[in-house]
Amino acid sequence: MPGQVTFGRKRPLPPCPNPLFLKWLTEWRDAAAEKGLKTQFVYQKAISSLKKYPLPLRNGKEAKILQNFGDGICKMLDQRLEKHYAEHGPDASIHSLPGSSSTSARGREQQRASSPIPTTSGLEAPQTESHQQGPSPSKKKKTEGKKQREYVPQKRSGGFAVLVTLYKNSKSPGSKGYMTKAELQREAQPLCDKSFTLTDPSSKYTAWSSVSMLIQKDLVIKTHSPARYSLTEKGSELARKLAAAEQGPEYSDKSNVVTSHDEEELEKESMDQEKDVQNIRVLPVQSHHYQPLSVSSLKIMQEPSGTHASSSYQHVPDFTLRPGQFDIILCVDFIETTGGAAHRKQDLVSELKKNGVNFDVRKLHIGDFVWIAQEKVQPLPGQLRMPQARELVLDYVVERKRMDDLCGSIIDGRFREQKFRLKRCGLCRPIYLVEDHGSAQHLSIPETTLQQAIVNTQVVDGFFIKRTKDVRESAAYLTLMTRYLHGMYSSKILLSCTKEDNDKFQRELPSRNAQSCILLDFKEFNEGAMKNKAQTVKEVFARQLMQISGVSGEKAAAVLDRYGTPASLMSAYERCNSNEEKEKMLSNVKCGKLQRNLGPVMSKTICQLYCTKGSLS
Repeated sequence: MPGQVTFGRKRPLPPCPNPLFLKWLTEWRDAAAEKGLKTQFVYQKAISSLKKYPLPLRNGKEAKILQNFGDGICKMLDQRLEKHYAEHGPDASIHSLPGSSSTSARGREQQRASSPIPTTSGLEAPQTESHQQGPSPSKKKKTEGKKQREYVPQKRSGGFAVLVTLYKNSKSPGSKGYMTKAELQREAQPLCDKSFTLTDPSSKYTAWSSVSMLIQKDLVIKTHSPARYSLTEKGSELARKLAAAEQGPEYSDKSNVVTSHDEEELEKESMDQEKDVQNIRVLPVQSHHYQPLSVSSLKIMQEPSGTHASSSYQHVPDFTLRPGQFDIILCVDFIETTGGAAHRKQDLVSELKKNGVNFDVRKLHIGDFVWIAQEKVQPLPGQLRMPQARELVLDYVVERKRMDDLCGSIIDGRFREQKFRLKRCGLCRPIYLVEDHGSAQHLSIPETTLQQAIVNTQVVDGFFIKRTKDVRESAAYLTLMTRYLHGMYSSKILLSCTKEDNDKFQRELPSRNAQSCILLDFKEFNEGAMKNKAQTVKEVFARQLMQISGVSGEKAAAVLDRYGTPASLMSAYERCNSNEEKEKMLSNVKCGKLQRNLGPVMSKTICQLYCTKGSLS
């Protein structure tokens, strides 16, 4: 017909010179698709590569030169090729499909199609119905009588830990019905032998990689962005059995269990090629392997591979900074560079610049100087602005005081209040940088009193005291500290933690040979130190107690450990039978590192404050 347009190719594509390999790959792809496995993408990409290859292949090993052909697929092809030679003879052609005119040939082909897919890990994948053209009644009856094995993750594997954790969370009274990735990793880590964030030496996969298998098996559902994970009905039932079996010996019966090692070879290939589908972030493999950190005996310890922490709390970081991925930067509070005698404050900045210190001026809510590990970021194609760098604060904070400023802070009460806040900021090593400023004779407080306050800060409060004679010497000290911390932290793996995590365990500084350490997220550290933030009843109660003469931060903390609120303290006083008993109620409260008693005098003073009606005499 005139004007008729013919669609399609004018030249047919040449036939594939390896039709037998193509046929087997197609069968495996269809079987994987029927089961909903991600390995179907591996087979499909291998099929596309094979169709483009113009030369005949003699075995699966030769196919390894093709793109998307890994060790697993090549081994499967060689195993299937051995069966082909066994059925058709050693001289059978592999570059043409065997004839299918006879009934016996079709029967053999149907038998091969219904047989398990050979893999290096024992994977069994039945063919689709289109490849099983009417099996005999006896064979169908035999197939129906065979009980399908239920997928159950191996005990203390990543899948096991995730299912049990989601189940326990769903049964807790305050459950939201889902868990985020960070929450799930943190809570599931004690139930798993492998790390959810750090890789094994021989692999780039973590325990978190098993979540993709749980999603494929319709046991876990992933929704929203950021991701939320929850159990399906099928997953909830399996998780309930796992949680119950965790306490009993019945779990040891594995006769009807398919472990999470099924399809290990092909699943790894699928993860490599389908990272975007599974939404797995794989960290680069380093030359060393580090397991998740646990805290035991108040020390950061590294667990050997394959062991389980004895500590009740294992830390799972939200992110990790590895050597070479971060810079050590000195953060200077903007108050140290503005206001007052501007020329004196600019002297400090000028000295730091002369010494080549990498510093940044920003608003600090606690301390005058801190050091951070700042992530190195690169510009992303198509984006105008640089990505936001993640930051961790090192365990050192410096409060700088000139002698005249120290005198004023003691008079108005800021001195005690600042020390109290520095102790509660979450950093292990607070430093007082005391800078001499002319003669102290004209100050409101005697010089001997100021010297005694400095000594008490070091001996009683446990602060490190550094004395300098002027701004230049202070800048020199900050310069040397910056270089010292750079040498100390630059070769370590830095694991992030939140303020909430930090409160669960007591961190110590890493030793020189430690390979990793836990550090606070800078943003959360700085926001948590704000003066005007909403305060809890416990914090207000602590400030109230510290207004009493003689009540230090340690003594207030000791009272708070026993009575967290004024209401609980008042209730305890009401249960006393006499005034004498009330006055002595707090006398045996242990305070400080030496665990000394609060004493009867201080106990009586606090009792008078809270139990006297009307004004105090």
